[in-house]
Amino acid sequence: MAEKERYNDEELKEFKDLIDGKLKEARIDLEGLRGSLSHKDDHGTDDTSPSFKMMEDGSETLSREEMSQLALRQEKFITHLENALTRISNKTYGVCRVTGKLIPKERLRAVPHATLSIEAKEAQK
Repeated sequence: MAEKERYNDEELKEFKDLIDGKLKEARIDLEGLRGSLSHKDDHGTDDTSPSFKMMEDGSETLSREEMSQLALRQEKFITHLENALTRISNKTYGVCRVTGKLIPKERLRAVPHATLSIEAKEAQK
């Protein structure tokens, strides 16, 4: 029996539904991070003592940098998920870009934006 070269339409729909759900969650998370960065829910230290304000401002700067990094990672994740949806519509989803073999469903369920099989991923190390 020949090895499958791609996932069928029913399987692709399952992955599309999974990715759509993850994409929705990721966009909500990103909006929350952006809201934190824009001080939309600000409870600042403008009315507190100067020494506390200075310590709080230093902590806030570090926190804002961390939030900014998280937002960038979330944007990257969203881009990867959107690219996976493009591969689904092109019917190339789930094909390892190195080996050309199908990536196992279990891996795609865990990492739906994967473009490498475990075999190819380990070969990169």
